[in-house]
Amino acid sequence: MVYKTIGTLEVASPLADFIAKRLAPGLGVDPEEFWTAFGGIVERFRPQIQACRNERDDLQARIYAWHQDPETQTGDADAFLRSIGYLVDDTVPGPVATAGVDPEIALMAGPQLVVPVDNARYALNAANARWGSLYDAFYGTDAIDETGGAGRAGPYNPVRGQRVIDRVRSLMDTHFPLASGSHANALAYAVSDGGLRIDLPDGVSAGLADPEQFAGHTGNASAPDTVLLQKNGLHIELVIDRSHDIGRDDPAGIADVMMESALTTIMDLEDSVAAVDADDKARAYANWLGLMQGDLAVSFAKSGRSMTRSLNADTAAIDPSGNPMTVRRRSVMLIRSVGLHMDTDMVRVDGQPIPETIIDVAVAAWCAKFDLAGTGLHRNSQSGSVYIVMPKLHGPRETALVRELFTAIEDVLGLAPNSLKMGIMDEERRTSLNLGACIAEASERVAFINTGFLDRTGDDIHTNMDAGPMIPKAEIKTSRWLTAYEEANVAVGLAMGLLGHAQIGKGMWARPDDMAAMLDEKIGHPRAGASTAWVPSPTAATLHALHYLETDVAARQRELAASSAERDSAIQAMLTPAVLPPGRELSPAEIQRELDNNAQGILGYVTRWVGQGVGCSKVPDIDNVGLMEDRATLRISSQHIANWLHHGLLSEEQVVEAMQRMASVVDSQNADDPDYEPMSEDFSASIPFSAALALVLEGRDQPNGYTEPILTAHRRRQKAAG
Repeated sequence: MVYKTIGTLEVASPLADFIAKRLAPGLGVDPEEFWTAFGGIVERFRPQIQACRNERDDLQARIYAWHQDPETQTGDADAFLRSIGYLVDDTVPGPVATAGVDPEIALMAGPQLVVPVDNARYALNAANARWGSLYDAFYGTDAIDETGGAGRAGPYNPVRGQRVIDRVRSLMDTHFPLASGSHANALAYAVSDGGLRIDLPDGVSAGLADPEQFAGHTGNASAPDTVLLQKNGLHIELVIDRSHDIGRDDPAGIADVMMESALTTIMDLEDSVAAVDADDKARAYANWLGLMQGDLAVSFAKSGRSMTRSLNADTAAIDPSGNPMTVRRRSVMLIRSVGLHMDTDMVRVDGQPIPETIIDVAVAAWCAKFDLAGTGLHRNSQSGSVYIVMPKLHGPRETALVRELFTAIEDVLGLAPNSLKMGIMDEERRTSLNLGACIAEASERVAFINTGFLDRTGDDIHTNMDAGPMIPKAEIKTSRWLTAYEEANVAVGLAMGLLGHAQIGKGMWARPDDMAAMLDEKIGHPRAGASTAWVPSPTAATLHALHYLETDVAARQRELAASSAERDSAIQAMLTPAVLPPGRELSPAEIQRELDNNAQGILGYVTRWVGQGVGCSKVPDIDNVGLMEDRATLRISSQHIANWLHHGLLSEEQVVEAMQRMASVVDSQNADDPDYEPMSEDFSASIPFSAALALVLEGRDQPNGYTEPILTAHRRRQKAAG
């Protein structure tokens, strides 16, 4: 790698060129002035970040020692963790006061996408997923069954199409009922005297049962092109076109029903990407810049045709009073940085890499200046904020450090105080147990908290590695510590006053092909008081949005205001690790099945991450069910095997044998991929296989069980090998 020396910094050429040629000119900024100021930030925060890492290691060593001492096994975990500073008292100076937060984050409830920002096509798809077709979402997924001749394969199936239309009309009657009659019998929609009129058979007309649900229209009032309806802050849009293939056969001319879907999208630099050097990161930064400037576009071939995708433009409409209004057509975008635990040699000081977080936050904020200045083609934040999600923070001290880093970067870039809003990923044990104190440290910046079950479980296993062998992964999902964690996240967030200031989020639906089950199960997230939850695709966002029509999240949050005693009870429950209870022994078959499942999942993900540079994808599991996988799923699986290996439930030979056997399974699952390199042809030469094995055999020694150091080292080897 070639470096350019600027003051005390050595900057890798791809990054230096991106800053000098792409980013700085549009803002009239001298790149060397920026790098000089940035060098001061590195000098200030680099030792503080290292001190946080040292504290993590020290606390882990103390917890290991505590578990290893037989005299402490019946001791008070709460008292011990407080004595070493792992648990702190909540010092709440007052409720959250974050200001200038866009309504999609502060007030509205709806789905959220997370997408790798290094893939421009995926990023644009997600940003444009603010609206999605209910017709397409039902027709193309298992949300509509295929019995009775309603199959979805092949050309358009009118039997299935009618079943979809009937389902959507039924939903309209449920959520937007008429004063009399049914949407299923509508012959025409028109706007009259500021309200919506629906013509029905026999010369009858009706309005909405709740006239306030009419939100606007486009086109002529007597024969509108579209009609907007609203409930719980979300909208649907009836698209009326009697010349359309669907609309011409519909009595009311409805060609489609659009659902307001992904209100927000996280553009990810972290778990869903495989960026390991300046080339990778410059590409990701360039995509974020294009999103902030509004001019990102990508061309590709689909079904034999060349297509170009760019950001959707907002559209003009007319509100019920006859005044002009604007319909937003894009998600509000956040960006997720790398955590404090990783260094990058994109920038070096005295030949040594710097914490990657520092450059991520600085470049993300600098790119967003285009949006804040309103000079781009489309606005992201109407409220003048930049939303930066911080993953893998450990407790309030680290939260306070990031707050100060944000302040320093605002000063360098000339941004107004508190322009940079913070998202706190509640996915590490020390943050979960001290969540109130973490929020208090960012009380003027916090705009988001979100649970992350997989990372949280991986950290719990690693932290309590010496407490005993963990129960099987499937059982962890129903264990009390996990349900307590999910409950406490909402309860603490509400107690800290996030309502009206910030999102309270829940995790991912991992089965993108299983939408019928998602419709049945994911209603639990808004019912739990979460104002957003992650979904794996724009289609899933459109279907999950129906849950927010069904549940008034703001009202539910008011119902869920928990007492301090209930919150304390949940926190105490989180202190009990999910170890096998006394007297329970797993059979050899149970142990082997768990090992095989974990090994296959690890290999299926790592072979793409290391071998192909794909950070997030749909990976077939041991039963060939496609699951959305990222580094969080890898962390829990590798730590689970490491835990059982550490406690003697497994031998190293047994682990190696299972990994080799499962590598052959993964090879067969990827046989149709022309870019795939099989692992089983030569295990010793396969860099992905070597990485997967290291994640398990070295799992206990990895700081906090993180997978990134091993993955990054092996991916760089793979790139060097071509």
